[in-house]
Amino acid sequence: MPHIRNRFVLLGDLALIIVSVLGSFALRLDVSQLPYYFPAALMMCAVALVIKIPVHFYFGLYRRLWVYASTNELRLITIAVTTASVLTSGVMLILISAGFVQPGMPRSALGIDWLLSLVLIGGSRFTLRILSEQANMQRVGKSKRALIIGAGDAGALVVRELQKSALINLIPVGFLDDDPAKQRHEIYGVSVIGKIDKLAGILDKQQVDEVIIAIPTAPGKIVRMVNDVCREKGIPSRTMPGLYELIGGKVNVNRLREVDITDLLRRNHVRVNDEKVGQTLEGRRVLVTGAGGSIGRELCRQIARRNPSELVLLGHGENSIFEILLELQSNYPTLKIIPVIADIRNAQRLNSIFTERQPQVIFHAAAHKHVPLMEANPVEAVTNNIFGTRNLVQSALEHGIERFVLISTDKAVRPSSVYGATKRIAEMIVLDAAQKNGRAFTVVRFGNVLGSRGSIIPIFKNQIANGGPVTVTHPDMYRFFMTIPEAVYLVLQAASMGAGGEVFVLNMGKPVRIVDLAEDLIRLSGLEPHKDIEITFTGIRVGEKLVEELWEEDTPLADTSHPDVFRLDQDNAALPQLDLTKAIEQLSTLSLSSQPEAIAQFLDDLIPGATIRAAVRDELDG
Repeated sequence: MPHIRNRFVLLGDLALIIVSVLGSFALRLDVSQLPYYFPAALMMCAVALVIKIPVHFYFGLYRRLWVYASTNELRLITIAVTTASVLTSGVMLILISAGFVQPGMPRSALGIDWLLSLVLIGGSRFTLRILSEQANMQRVGKSKRALIIGAGDAGALVVRELQKSALINLIPVGFLDDDPAKQRHEIYGVSVIGKIDKLAGILDKQQVDEVIIAIPTAPGKIVRMVNDVCREKGIPSRTMPGLYELIGGKVNVNRLREVDITDLLRRNHVRVNDEKVGQTLEGRRVLVTGAGGSIGRELCRQIARRNPSELVLLGHGENSIFEILLELQSNYPTLKIIPVIADIRNAQRLNSIFTERQPQVIFHAAAHKHVPLMEANPVEAVTNNIFGTRNLVQSALEHGIERFVLISTDKAVRPSSVYGATKRIAEMIVLDAAQKNGRAFTVVRFGNVLGSRGSIIPIFKNQIANGGPVTVTHPDMYRFFMTIPEAVYLVLQAASMGAGGEVFVLNMGKPVRIVDLAEDLIRLSGLEPHKDIEITFTGIRVGEKLVEELWEEDTPLADTSHPDVFRLDQDNAALPQLDLTKAIEQLSTLSLSSQPEAIAQFLDDLIPGATIRAAVRDELDG
C-alpha cells in the first residue's frame, strides 16, 4: 500500500485524543453524570490537544513511516504517550485545585485517558503496518518465490526486507537451516521447513524461483553444495557476501549478489582479539603504502573502521589513490584522510612526508608483484621492492614509528623468481631493523588473494566472456588462495601481536588446483567446462613453481593467539651469515649499471634454495 502521509496521521491523532478524553469520562462515570462533567471533559480535551500534539512532535511520531513500525517504534510510542499523559494530568490537577474545573472531577479519568491514548495512538500506527503487510501479501501470486538458506539474523533481515519491498518482487516461502532447535518454527511468518542437505528434495517438491544463501559465515563447502544443487535444478542462486566482507557494513538485500569463486573457497570463520586490533589502531596516525592496490585498499577500509586519528594513503598511481580516497570519504566522512602521491624509492620525499604527518603505524603493501614482468625487469623489482623498503624502514627508525608491518608473499620462500627474491630481502630488512633497534617491526607472509588486480581470476573471467579458451599453465599447478578481506583481517590480527622481529604466516588452507578453479569459474558463468568453454595448457612461465610454499620444510612454526596465524621460528626465518648492508650496496651497484643477469646470479648466491638465474636468462633471451 502507498505510504500514509504524516499530515493524515496528525489529523487522526487530533480525533483520537478527543475520543480518548471523552472515552475516559464515559468509562468512569454513569450516564446521568456525564452532562454535569461535560465542561470538565471539554477543558481536558483542550489541555490534551495543546500538550499531547507538541509532545508527539518532540518524540518524532510524525517523522516515521509507520508501515515499517517495529518494537523500537512501540517503545517510542509508549514513552511519548506516557509523557504527554503525565503532563496533561499535571495541568488538569492544577486547574482542578485552582477552581477552573468542576470540583469532584474523577481523578481516575486521567489514568483511563492514558490507557486509551496508548491503545488508540499505538493501535492506529500498527494498523498501518498491518494493512501494508496485507497489501504485500496480495502480490504473492504474481511474485517470484525465494527459499532462504539460513534462519539466523542475516536470514531474518533478508526476509523482512523481501516482505517490505514490492520492488524486489520476491516472496520468501521458507527457510532451510541445520539448527535442530529452529526446525518447524516461524520467523516473520516464514517457516523453517528443513535442513540444508534436503535442498534438492525440497526444490523438487515446491515451487521455488530463487535460492538465497543468507549465512555470511557459511564455509565454502556449504556454498558450493547449494550452488551445485541449484545449477542442476536450473534455479538461480544468490548469496550474502562473506562475513569478512560485511565487517562494518549493513546486512540487507542490497548486498545480495551472484555466487562467485570467493564464496566457493570461503573457509570457516574464526574471529579472535578484535579488541586487540582496535587497541593497535584506534586513535593512531596510520600510513598505508600501496594504498591504491588491492591489498592496500582493503587495508585502508578495515583500518578506517577501527577509528584511527588519521589515515595516510600513500601510493604512486594517482588514479587508484583518488578512487580509494573518494570511497573512504563517502563511508567515513569524519575521518581525517590524507592522500599522498609519492614513490617509495625517493628517500627525501619519504622523510618529508614522515616529518609532516608523523605516522605511528605503517603498513607497507607497495610492491611490484607480477612475476613475468619482474623477470623481464629485474632492476625495477630490486629498486622498488628492496630499496623502497629500505627507505621506508630507515625513515620509520628516524621518526620513531611505533609499529611497522611488511606485507610479504609465499614466493619469498626458496624463490624461483626475481619478485620472490626481492620480497625475501625486503623481509630481512624489516627483521634486521627490528632486532637491532628493538622496534615492533614485523612481517606477514601469505599466498595469492582472489580477485586482486592482474591476478588469475580476472584473466579467467575475461577469457570466459570472450568464449574461451581458458588458459592454464600446467594441469598440476597448485596455489594457495584467500579472499582479500580475509587476508587483510588476518594481517591486522598479526600486526596486533607483533612485538618485533617476527615473521607471521597466515593459514591459507589447502592449495587449490588451478584447473579446478578454472572449471568452477566456467560453471559459475552458466557454462560447462570442456564442452562450452575449452581449457588449454600453455606451459609453466618463467619464475613459476608448480606448488608454492609458505615456509621451508625444516622451519618450525609456533601457534599464536589466533588459530589462523602462525609465527616462524626467528632463527630459521633469517638468512644465514648475511651482511645485509653489503648485499644492498652490491645490488645498488648492479642496478645502477643495469645488469639483470648479474642481479639474478647475486640473488641466487645470496638466498639458499633460490633458482632465479635461469628464469631471468630465459626471459631476457625470449
